[in-house]
Amino acid sequence: MTPVALAIAGSDPAGGAGIQADLKTFEAHGVFGTTAITALTVQNTQGVTRVVAIEPGLVVEQIDAVVSDLGAGATKIGMLANGDIVLAVARAIARHGLANVVADVVIASTGGHTLLDERGVIAFRDQLMPLATVVTPNALEASILSGMAVRTTEDARAAARRIVELGARAVIVKGGHIEGPESVDVLFDGRQFVELRAARIDTRHTHGTGCAYSSAIAARLAHGDDLITAARTAKAYVTRAIAAAPGLGRGHGPLGF
Repeated sequence: MTPVALAIAGSDPAGGAGIQADLKTFEAHGVFGTTAITALTVQNTQGVTRVVAIEPGLVVEQIDAVVSDLGAGATKIGMLANGDIVLAVARAIARHGLANVVADVVIASTGGHTLLDERGVIAFRDQLMPLATVVTPNALEASILSGMAVRTTEDARAAARRIVELGARAVIVKGGHIEGPESVDVLFDGRQFVELRAARIDTRHTHGTGCAYSSAIAARLAHGDDLITAARTAKAYVTRAIAAAPGLGRGHGPLGF
């Protein structure tokens, strides 16, 4: 049977990030994608101008409808907008006993628009993060979760250890915003560090990389891969997708899913 993966995230009308990126990534990995939409956004490649959060009960009803009928071999969590949605999603995950949960803590857009309020960050750290198989913060998000600055790969290793100490089962601190000739992501599962390396591609077309990365990990977990294999495959996929970007938009354009 075709594996099923559930994406719990916001909608991007420009198609480069959010639910739209998740579904494209699931399809690319041979996984049937389902969704629970947490927020509607007004955005394009030049930035986010408006966010309207979905009522938490409606988010949960979407999750219940999908899981009760199709199941979920893996779940990717993206933008959650506020603390009430974070708590509702955490309760739904626990109630359904969902496995292979990949949580991409989405705190702000590239342009600086807030996508998760302060209460939501705390709820994510304390309530949702311990339920996830892996969390995938970028350097800024890892700094916020860990309480320490992340500017180098060594910083990323220290932050990853701290995030696991705070309750995460495993973490991948993404290195896309850390300077250097390579993009180096640091995976820590509480026992070992693994560095995931790829040549850095000089391009402005990187919109949705975090969404695609976490969705690709979830897709591979749904296929039965272990976490390290899933992360390596996802890293390679995102690198190819950046290289294959169609060059759309006036700002940070979408990937070549």
